[in-house]
Amino acid sequence: MLGFLQGFSYGLFMTCLPWLLVGLFNPGLAVPVAAPGRLHVVLRYCLTVPFISMLLWLTSLWGGFSPSLLGWLAGIVAIPVALPIERTLRGWLARRRARRQQAEMTAKAQQRRAQQARNAHEAGVLVLDPTAPPEGADDLVMAMCHAKQRLLDVQRPDLAILADRLYSRYHHVMEVLSGRFQRGELAFERSQGLVAQVCLGSVDTLTTMASQARSVVSVDGNYVRDRLTRESQRLSTQERAALMRRLDLLGETEKRLQELSAQVESALTVLDDTAVSMARIETARPQASVTTEKALDDLRHFVEGAGRYARKD
Repeated sequence: MLGFLQGFSYGLFMTCLPWLLVGLFNPGLAVPVAAPGRLHVVLRYCLTVPFISMLLWLTSLWGGFSPSLLGWLAGIVAIPVALPIERTLRGWLARRRARRQQAEMTAKAQQRRAQQARNAHEAGVLVLDPTAPPEGADDLVMAMCHAKQRLLDVQRPDLAILADRLYSRYHHVMEVLSGRFQRGELAFERSQGLVAQVCLGSVDTLTTMASQARSVVSVDGNYVRDRLTRESQRLSTQERAALMRRLDLLGETEKRLQELSAQVESALTVLDDTAVSMARIETARPQASVTTEKALDDLRHFVEGAGRYARKD
């Protein structure tokens, strides 16, 4: 065994110079790393491998000087055999690490968007469940459910909350209209039609937002930024330009989504204005024969007169 190790150390040491020359000519042939360089070659074949061979040789001297031919041949073929094995192992570890980082970044992105959705959630907002629409939902409410489901499918709950807010405004406006007008009246039908058109326009905007978000759903901005930070020195000009273009696409899409979100916010404001304006309309016939102020005045005078009469008695 010691003779085998002694021969192996000789064979391994003899191959350092040829592999050093090969690595200086083409580092990718001699170093199994993702971004090989000549410094890696020098460190491996001038320090690491010679140190290992020297350590094996010193260890094997306890059995005397008796190198074996089999060990010498094994040392010669050790590097060409070890390189593809190490390259495969490094690739598997890199893919495993990338999958783990991708899973962590995806989980963080989902948590961030969920937090944004919670922050954007207004008090009193009715939550739409696309899988279980409200009982008696009309075509407009069903369209809102479909739009929200599309936004959830592209992992944008922060935008899906807009569908809930739109449904809440629509539900509130319809309650106000029902309280001010009778169903079948011309004013009710006209108002309902205008409110429905505003809501349908917002639903179309939500659908467009889902399509815009779907176009970049496979682009992970955190991963791209991480690569630009970690591998900035090793990236080629073409690869760097490609990564920067991905970030530009994300930025352009987010800007477009913000513009569309502003359109939905404008529609929500219009619905709020409509609800307030409709609530101010008095359609019921007053039951009192005098105004409230006049009735309070008369009641106050009556109480004062009754008090004076009681004191005289």
